[in-house]
Amino acid sequence: MKTLGKILTVIAALLLAIPMTAAEQFVNFKHGDLLLNNGNTIAIAMSDKEPKGVSIAVNNLAEDLRKVCGAKVELSSSKATIDVGTIGHSATIDRMVKAGQIDGKLLHGKRETYVITVVGDQLVIAGSDRRGTIYGIYELSRQIGVSPWYDWADVPIARHDRLFVNKGVYTDGEPAVRYRGLFLNDEAPCLTTWVKNTYGTNYGDHRFYARVFELILRLKGNYLWPAMWGWAFYADDPENSKTADEMGVIMGTSHHEPMARNHQEWARRRKDYGTWNYATNQATIDKFFREGIERMRGTEDIVTIGMRGDGDEAMDEGTNTKLLEKVVKNQRKIIRQVTGKKASETPQMWALYKEVQDYYDAGMRVPDDVTILLCDDNWGNIRRVPNLKERKHPGGWGMYYHVDYVGAPRNSKWLNVTQTQQMHEQLSLAYDHGIDRLWVLNVGDLKPMEYPITLFMDMAWNPKEYTTPNVTSHTRKFFAENLGEEYADEAARIYNVNCKYMARVTPEMLDRTTYNVKTGEWEKVTADYARLEAEALRQFVTLPKEKHDFYRQLLLFPVQAMANLYEMYRAQAMNHYYYEMKNPACNEWADKVAQCFKRDSVLCRQYNKDIAGGKWDGMMIQKHIGYTSWNDAFPADMMPEVFLMDDNKIGGYVFKPSDGYVSMEAEHYYESSCPEGTEWTVYPYYGRTLSGVALTPYKKEAKGASLTYRFTLPKQCPKEVKVIVVTKSTLDFQNKGGMVYDVAIDNGKAVEVNFNKTLVDRQPYMYSDFYPTIARRVVEKTVTLPVNATGDSLHTLTLRPHDPGIVFEKIVIDWGGYKKSYLYMDESETGK
Repeated sequence: MKTLGKILTVIAALLLAIPMTAAEQFVNFKHGDLLLNNGNTIAIAMSDKEPKGVSIAVNNLAEDLRKVCGAKVELSSSKATIDVGTIGHSATIDRMVKAGQIDGKLLHGKRETYVITVVGDQLVIAGSDRRGTIYGIYELSRQIGVSPWYDWADVPIARHDRLFVNKGVYTDGEPAVRYRGLFLNDEAPCLTTWVKNTYGTNYGDHRFYARVFELILRLKGNYLWPAMWGWAFYADDPENSKTADEMGVIMGTSHHEPMARNHQEWARRRKDYGTWNYATNQATIDKFFREGIERMRGTEDIVTIGMRGDGDEAMDEGTNTKLLEKVVKNQRKIIRQVTGKKASETPQMWALYKEVQDYYDAGMRVPDDVTILLCDDNWGNIRRVPNLKERKHPGGWGMYYHVDYVGAPRNSKWLNVTQTQQMHEQLSLAYDHGIDRLWVLNVGDLKPMEYPITLFMDMAWNPKEYTTPNVTSHTRKFFAENLGEEYADEAARIYNVNCKYMARVTPEMLDRTTYNVKTGEWEKVTADYARLEAEALRQFVTLPKEKHDFYRQLLLFPVQAMANLYEMYRAQAMNHYYYEMKNPACNEWADKVAQCFKRDSVLCRQYNKDIAGGKWDGMMIQKHIGYTSWNDAFPADMMPEVFLMDDNKIGGYVFKPSDGYVSMEAEHYYESSCPEGTEWTVYPYYGRTLSGVALTPYKKEAKGASLTYRFTLPKQCPKEVKVIVVTKSTLDFQNKGGMVYDVAIDNGKAVEVNFNKTLVDRQPYMYSDFYPTIARRVVEKTVTLPVNATGDSLHTLTLRPHDPGIVFEKIVIDWGGYKKSYLYMDESETGK
C-alpha cells in the first residue's frame, strides 16, 4: 500500500507539472456549493498591499460580475464572498496557506500560478505572484461568461440570475513558455486611423495600451512589443510605460530597436543625431542607448540588444561580426552602469532576424544570460531550431512568429491567412526543440487576428494540449466560448474551410492568372467560395442579434470579402479571355469586375461604420487590390484592368471548340436578320441557363428571319456533326400540326425540324412526350449535318424559324466529345 501511495504521489506531482490552458469548470449557473450573488450582493476582499495590477484586475472583475448577474459588487477589506490575494502580499492568503486551507506547494516557488478554491463560505483566488493572481481573477471572469474578447471582438456577455461555484482546487499550473506576447506592427493606416478616430491622438497613448494590456492578461500573456512604424511607445506618452508596469505587462522592443528605444525616437531627430552607424557615430548612439535604460530602470522590461540598420534594414552589406560584438559588449556595460547591478540581472534578448542569423552562423555568441530569439520566415515556417548543444544555452531560446508581414514576395496585412494547423505544427516544432523562453507574435493591427492570437497564447501556455490533427478542437472550443455551444460546430467548420481557402493564396497575391480559366478551375474555386459565403450567411441569420457583431468580425466579413475578391479576379480573367477571342461577352465580365470592386469597398465600409455601431472605424482600410510588387506603394485600391468592345455592336460572337464539341447560348449569335417590323428579343434568365431568344412580336410572320452562329472546327475537320437545338417547350398554339425551324451549316442543305408536333395532351403522346417534356420545360432536337473543311476553319450555323413564337435557348455542335449535360455546359460558356 505504501508503494501504491508513492506511485499516486508521483502521478499527482507529474500532473501538477503539466501546464494546462484553463482550469476545470467550477462555475455553474443552476446549482453548486456556494452562491456568489446571495442577496444580490457580492463583496470582494483584497489587501491594500496588493500590487496595482491585482487591484486593476479586481475592479475589472467587479464590473464583469455586475454585467453578468446585475449584483451590487463592493470592494471590502473585511470578510467577503470572494477573497483575492498574492502570497507575500496578502496576510489572509498567507494565513490560509499556513493553516493548510490552501496547498502552498501549488504556489510557493511557482511562476504566474493561481489556485482557486472554496474555503468555508468564501471563494478564494490566490496567486504565486501578481500575474498568477491576475490570471486567477480573469479565470473567474471567463468562467462566468466574460470572454477575453468581450471588448476587442464584441463578444456579448450573457446574463445569469445565479452564480454558483463548486468546491475543489482549481489551477492550470505554470506556463510552458516564460514570456508570451504580441507585437503590434505595420500599424498604418488601420490601427493609427482607428486610434485617431477613437482617442483623437496620432499615436497610441496609455488609454489605448491599457486596453491592449488587459486583453493580453485575460489571454494569460505577459509581454508586448509596441507599435513602431510611426509611434514611439516610451516617448509619445510617459504614462505608457508606467501603465504597463502597473498592470503587470512586460515590455520589450522589436528586433531592430535596441536598448528600450523606439526607432521613431531616432528617426524624428535624425538630423540632430546623425547617422545610425555604430562604427562612425558611437558616442551619440551610446548616449541614445543609455537614455533608454535609464527610462526603463526598475521595470520588468526585457532589453533588446544587438543592432540592425536604420529602418529595419541590414546593418552592413557584409557580416561585420566584430562590430556587432562590440555593440553588445558596450550595451551590457551601459546596462550595468545604469542599473547598478550585474548586466545578467536585467533580462535581455538578441533577435536573429533575417540577416542577423548570419552573424550567429558565422560564430558570434552572446553571454549566457541572454535569450536568443529565432524567427520564422515571416510566413509561418520556422527557419532554424537550436541543436542539442545549443539548447543548453542558459538564457534560453525564443521564437518570433508572424501572422502579419510587410515584405516580399507580397505584403500580408489585410486578413488572417494563417491556417490553424500550420501555426500549431510549427510552434510544436519550436517547443519540441527547446524554444520555450520567449514567444512573440507579430499581429499587425491586432484586428482581424483574434483567433490566431488566442491559439498562440494558449499554445504558449500549454503546447501539448492539442495535436496538429485534432487542433480543430481548439477552434471549436473558441467558438463555443464566444458564440455559443449550439453554433460552435458550424462556425468552426466555416472558419477552418475559409483558412484553407485563404492559405492557397493571400488576398494580396491573388490575381486573374492564379487559376485556369480554360480548365474550369476559376469557376470551381469561385463556386467554392460562393458556397462558403452562403453557408456563413445562413448561420448568421440564425444567430441572436447580440451575437452579430462578433460573427461579422470573425467569420462573415472575411468570408464575404475573400469570396468577392475571387469573383472579381475570375471576372477579370473571363474578360481578358473573351476579349482575346474578340467576343463581346468580355463586356459583361468587365461590368462584373466593376461591381465586385465596388462591393469590396462597401464591405470594408460596413466593417468600419456598421459593426458595433462604428466602434472599429478605420480598422479595415488596408489596401489590397492593385499590387504589382511586394509593397503597397500605390495610393488606393485600384480596379483591375479590363477590356471593352463596342457596346453598340450586337452579336459578333465566335466560339472555339473544346474536346470535340461547342456549346453556345442562343443569345450569343454572330449576326441576325429579321423582317421589317420584327426584332430578335432576348428574355434574360429564361430557360435552364442564360436566356431565351425569340422573334417578336409573335403576331408577325417569321419568313426571312434568321440567327447565325460562328464557330471553329479543328484542322482535321470532321465529315459530319450532330447539332442539338434546345428550345422552350412551346406548344403548337396555332394548332397547325407543329412549329418548324430550319438548321443549316455553311452553305449546306437546310434540315427542317418540327419540334413540337407530338406535344399534345392526348394519346399516344400524353405520357411518352407531352408530360415529360413540359416538366423539363425544354425540347431537344438533334440533326446530323455534313461539313466541309474551310481555309480558316471558320464555320456558320444558321437557324431560320418558319413560325413565330419559337424560343431558342442553346445550341450544341458535337463531333464526338460532348457528354450529355443537363445544362449543356462547355468551358467556352463557363459562367455564362
